[in-house]
Amino acid sequence: MIARGDTVRQDSGAGGSSFSRLRRDPKSFLKLILLGFALVGLPLIIALINSAFSIDRLADQSRKAVYQAAQIAHSSRALADEIATMERAVRQTHILGDTSLLENYFRAHTKFEGMAASLSELSLHTEQKELLTQLQSSEASIFEKISAVRESPEQLRDLIGSFALLRDSARTFFSVGYTLIEREVDEMQDMAGYARFTVGWQLLALIPFAILLAFFFSVRIARPIRQIDEAIRNMGQGELYKPIRVDGPQDLVYFGERLDWMRRRLLKLEEQKTRFLQHVSHELKTPLTAMREGADLLVEGVAGELTEEQQRIARILHSNSVQLQRRIEDLLSYSALQAEKAALVKNEVNLTKILEAVLQDQNLIIMSKGLRIDLSCPELIIDCDEQKIKVIVDNLLSNAVKFSPPGGCIRIWTSKTAEVVQLDIVDAGLGVDEADREKVFEPFYQGRRVLDSHVRGTGLGLSIAREYALAHGGNIVLVPQVGVGAHFRLTIPVCDPEGSHE
Repeated sequence: MIARGDTVRQDSGAGGSSFSRLRRDPKSFLKLILLGFALVGLPLIIALINSAFSIDRLADQSRKAVYQAAQIAHSSRALADEIATMERAVRQTHILGDTSLLENYFRAHTKFEGMAASLSELSLHTEQKELLTQLQSSEASIFEKISAVRESPEQLRDLIGSFALLRDSARTFFSVGYTLIEREVDEMQDMAGYARFTVGWQLLALIPFAILLAFFFSVRIARPIRQIDEAIRNMGQGELYKPIRVDGPQDLVYFGERLDWMRRRLLKLEEQKTRFLQHVSHELKTPLTAMREGADLLVEGVAGELTEEQQRIARILHSNSVQLQRRIEDLLSYSALQAEKAALVKNEVNLTKILEAVLQDQNLIIMSKGLRIDLSCPELIIDCDEQKIKVIVDNLLSNAVKFSPPGGCIRIWTSKTAEVVQLDIVDAGLGVDEADREKVFEPFYQGRRVLDSHVRGTGLGLSIAREYALAHGGNIVLVPQVGVGAHFRLTIPVCDPEGSHE
């Protein structure tokens, strides 16, 4: 038996490679999946964050630009209005000669200074700042002159023309402000275009990278799953000699090691089963041979004449001993196949003579059931192992005899093509159940339609027959049959198959 400690010792013996492998791979399958999602999503998340920052910067700059443009536009109009108010107040004072009307001028002057101070606090361009400074200087000069002659309205006449230049300066400041705003809008449009271009190229670069990462991690995740699936499928098909190795996360590597432990355990059990079959078969064969020879002597009357009833019982003993011997030989043949001892000894033989010999061996049971044999077999010389081909034909024929009802007809015919020799046997029974078609060649499997008899079959006949056929490079198949009976077809290559056992 393979103890758990054996696995531990083997694992510790391969400690160096296992340790280095585990250092490269995540310790769990879940961590590998989470790492894959993180690495695939990280570039896209970075691109989204970068895009969000770019949009936020653009929005903030746009907000500031709009606010400043609104402030400049409003203040520029207000400056122009205050200039008009000051000019109107000076004109009225000059025309009417009432100095009290200059109060409107001084109030407008105060408002003008406040608005100019507010404008100077904004983030103006150099050209705007220069124009605003000139405008403030011109207005201050006019204010000083008006303040000096405020008690002489007639002297204000010369100062009225100064307001025209002041209005022109205000209009120039206003138009320059709009020009600069348009320029800033163009710059923001350029920034927006650059942001779109950057985001577009980021997506074009990151999406294939993310897809490549997703493909890489899909392969990393799918590979151990595929290895485990293949290992389970191989064990299910009886391929126990192939070691199991699973690459990937530590937990899946450990799972693969447990599967390999189970494979070795099943292999050991299979070897024990094969040895058990060999020993039991040999142990049964010796006493059964004595029983068969004793039954032969009784039937032949060597020990004295028997009554009709005694002869019938002796024949039953003889017939059942022959069947039991055949089952034991099947077990021995199966054991030899499992131990790979079924080497072929080929020579040229006549397939017709093999058929006739097998029919002669089973003649007693054929006659007891009243079966008819429809045989169509021309002379066919094939290069094969005569003993194993005889076992194949014997198993196929005994199967047909077993499942054919009394008085039925068994059809046997052979044919030959340029590549294969073909033997077909069709019985007169109920045929193979649909659920049994895929399993009929499995060892020890007995179908649903099993006839009652004193000695049940071992379920090895068709399995052994197929193994021998495969050893010859041929095959045995169950042909879909319309109507009554099971139709089995044996094919043997005319030429030696490459890689045959010799």
